[in-house]
Amino acid sequence: MKKIFYIILFSAVLFSSCSEELDLQPISSATTETFYKSTNDFVSGVNSVYNDLKAYPDRLLNLSETRSDNLYAVSDGGVRDWEGINSFHKTIASNPYVSEAWLSDYNGIYRANVVLSKLEESGSVITDATLRKRLEAETKFLRAFYYFDLVRLFGKVPVITTPVSVADALTIERSPVTDVYTQIISDLQFAVTNLPETYATADKGRATKFAAQGVLAMVYMTRSGPTYNIEGPGLGLNEWSQALTLLNSIISSGKFSMVAKYADIFGYANENNAEVLFDVQYITGQSPVLGSTFPWVLVPDTWFQSNGKAVQGGLTIRPVSNLLISSFETGDVRKDFSIVPTYTYNGTVEDRPFFRKYVDLTKVPSNRLDWPINFIVLRYTDVLMLKAECILNGASGTQTEVDDIVNSVRKRAGLTTTVSNVTKAQLMTERQKEFMAEGSRWHDLVRSGQVETVMSSWITSIDVKKQMQPFQTNYVIYPVPQSEIDVKNGLYTQNAGY
Repeated sequence: MKKIFYIILFSAVLFSSCSEELDLQPISSATTETFYKSTNDFVSGVNSVYNDLKAYPDRLLNLSETRSDNLYAVSDGGVRDWEGINSFHKTIASNPYVSEAWLSDYNGIYRANVVLSKLEESGSVITDATLRKRLEAETKFLRAFYYFDLVRLFGKVPVITTPVSVADALTIERSPVTDVYTQIISDLQFAVTNLPETYATADKGRATKFAAQGVLAMVYMTRSGPTYNIEGPGLGLNEWSQALTLLNSIISSGKFSMVAKYADIFGYANENNAEVLFDVQYITGQSPVLGSTFPWVLVPDTWFQSNGKAVQGGLTIRPVSNLLISSFETGDVRKDFSIVPTYTYNGTVEDRPFFRKYVDLTKVPSNRLDWPINFIVLRYTDVLMLKAECILNGASGTQTEVDDIVNSVRKRAGLTTTVSNVTKAQLMTERQKEFMAEGSRWHDLVRSGQVETVMSSWITSIDVKKQMQPFQTNYVIYPVPQSEIDVKNGLYTQNAGY
């Protein structure tokens, strides 16, 4: 039975004051003061916190994938919001993608804080103590998830753990990155302890213990990345062993496995498969629209038209980097599945390749905002490759374990040649191919310490149009949205380099 979340109608009423960006239609006059009167009310309140995951996949594609060396998305004649992201423009503080990230994450945090405050006051409303702990753990998992997204994108951000008024919010400064992580880790540790391993079918898609372990492992790994001498997500800590313990717990559970065929991971008829630890779930055919939009974010409209489909909104091409394309070995099934190399529209051949990883042309909806496919946030292959990364960074394990993990991924990709003595650089190259168009590449480069050398070399090699700015380490994070800077003079200081 599918799906439990996104977008709960009356939750729009409960939380509509926290962002003008929400486009939800209330059906009653409920308020947070009068709503929480039953267990079902609290379940619905927690459901509303999941709501702000809806745009998360699009954000990854716009701010991680497009920022990375996977795409050479410079201007093709029009002004595109993604161009400044791709080309390291200094003037992107007003970019809508940047603003959306801040607003959506804090909207989710506000909702989480409201639910948690009401749970504290619930008294005898929720008589099932186990359910109460679970709801608290789900909410804290999501709050940590939103804060982790923020710290990876912006570095220092305000830490707010209770519902606050607009006036009070204008007194809260950005917290040091270490303090943001302290809150994230506290919430995730609570989630690991109190979330169930599995749910009944009706609740499929809620955060589990393993999802919390996976995100917490990524937090430790991200903190262990280099600082780049900025106030960004890396703290130069050596927490690879803490991460490995969590990853090994997921692996030893026996509840996940690699799907045999790469394409089946993303199959519309194969959602919630054995790879999935956590995903953003959608449902189609609802009013308001609850489907996904991420499948077409990187796909040009003319390709849909060339296949007899309506335009979706991708407008034009964000070309896949030729260097990425040339790196694939012969027979790698991931390349053909994920990339369209060329197509013909109105008699003209378009030879700029693009990602179409999530698109099934037999499933194109009548409403372009209502695609019927989930977005996998964390999958089992990622867990395995993160384990290999921890080992290569000094955590307990052997080179043979690393090689075996990489070769298992390569084998599924159709590659018969095995590799040995895999290095950190080689592992990141394998990750680039495995997770292309999934939004992980930029974060991988930052965490691994490769971002400065890789991006500087890549710009020199790929920027034939001479439109990209030289890379500098300040660009590891994004600017604070200008709209936030303007709210109160002096409250926030803009990140260096912008």
